[in-house]
Amino acid sequence: MTDSPFNLVVSGRHVTADDVVSLELRDPSGSPLPVWLPGAHLDLELGDGLIRQYSLCGDPADRDTYRIGVLWEAESRGGSHYVHEKLFPGAAVIARGLRNHFEFLEAERYLFIAGGIGITPLLPMIAVASSRKAQWRLVYCGRSRASMGFRADLDAYPAENVTLYPRDETGRADMADVVAWWEPGTLVYCCGPERFLSAVEKACAAMPLETLRVERFTPREMTAPTLTGSFELVLARTGATVAVPPNRSILEVLLDHGVDVDYACEEGTCGSCETSVLAGKVDHRCSVLSAEERAAQDLMMVCVSRSAEEILTLDI
Repeated sequence: MTDSPFNLVVSGRHVTADDVVSLELRDPSGSPLPVWLPGAHLDLELGDGLIRQYSLCGDPADRDTYRIGVLWEAESRGGSHYVHEKLFPGAAVIARGLRNHFEFLEAERYLFIAGGIGITPLLPMIAVASSRKAQWRLVYCGRSRASMGFRADLDAYPAENVTLYPRDETGRADMADVVAWWEPGTLVYCCGPERFLSAVEKACAAMPLETLRVERFTPREMTAPTLTGSFELVLARTGATVAVPPNRSILEVLLDHGVDVDYACEEGTCGSCETSVLAGKVDHRCSVLSAEERAAQDLMMVCVSRSAEEILTLDI
């Protein structure tokens, strides 16, 4: 991974719900932090080579502080436990990247759908939509009211704009009913666990491709690749051609050949390894690109996505 690292220090820590902490991060020297827009996430190095991505959920106009929210997960792959057990005020942490594959676009109306900690990237979007006087609605689902983080942030908005679905009180939300609020001109932004996102995607299946924008915290379930054999990868900038066998990723092959590629998660969720496609058809296997972006066939995440044809040409 070649992103330039930068240092941060935990300047504040707050419990916003059962098992949810909010961290405030600052530059140790007091310098202004890099600019970000709603939908952006940050990579944090959490020891022993572990890197995790967290959505920024504060105010983009605040150049002094980044804010993230982290859920304690019993089945954590390491990131959740590290944050909850080790990142207290004064702790140092190394950050990389500041990426946005969940870009907040201008629209007439917005439907925001959050599942649990998936509320985090939506908070700055809601603030912007409200400041623009756009029509918007938030549907926020969680196990219980006590488990739903950042509810205090939502108190600033009209009650009719915010609908809570604590599962222990209401049962699971019917996504067909939730998306019934949609009409042409509405963008749908959704973040949450995989089962939740799948239900939203199913409910939005008949909408135009550009309508639904989703951010995943964990990778999609992998299906069998379109092309089961090897394929040729053409590196357009050098004219070199390399073979990608079925048991290796494009990223691994590129690194073996000394090609400098940004990467972090290696599971198709962070967007670090985004690469332009010049020719060929991509078998998209990432959890980053929208349906519209997949259909365009001009970008791919080389850590997990593959070629759907025998030759693929990349802008490398």
